[in-house]
Amino acid sequence: MATQSHQADAINQDSGIDAIELLTQDHQNVKELFEQYEALSDRSLVSKRKLALKICTELSKHATAEEELFYPAVRKAARSNQDLVDEARVEHASAKELIAQIVSMAPGEDLYDARVKVLSEQIAHHVEEEENEMFPAAREAKLDLLDLGRQIVARKAEIELPEMQMQGGQGMPPPSSSIGQQGAL
Repeated sequence: MATQSHQADAINQDSGIDAIELLTQDHQNVKELFEQYEALSDRSLVSKRKLALKICTELSKHATAEEELFYPAVRKAARSNQDLVDEARVEHASAKELIAQIVSMAPGEDLYDARVKVLSEQIAHHVEEEENEMFPAAREAKLDLLDLGRQIVARKAEIELPEMQMQGGQGMPPPSSSIGQQGAL
């Protein structure tokens, strides 16, 4: 979930964007967002809602790009990568369910903070596996990480998610708000 300034840091002016560097920056960005959330007081309902929605949006865009571009390339590169990709997709599906629940709730509701915390823990586990297993496998497979990076940046820029905004400034989810099973990490 890299910010534009983080993405700019990943750009080598002569050769493009390295997909692994870009995805790693996304991981760091969302980790920082989770840390900011944890630092909020129980009474910071509007701030919690805004931050939770930012986390969900960043994870959703990241996951969509990974599922559509990065994972297929890693899977195609070597048979030995099949299990890594399968496990990552299952982890994405689990995170998508939590994201949908978080988006449909308001801070202060039972289990809201617990869901954000569990999502944080699941993402931390997922990131560790990607960075320690899948990313080295992708480098070893000699994927064109610069081209893949350019594709990921372009795809993330195209992704539009359902409205995930506060209703009336009160930290409440919009009516019938939900993020589909498409694209969330």
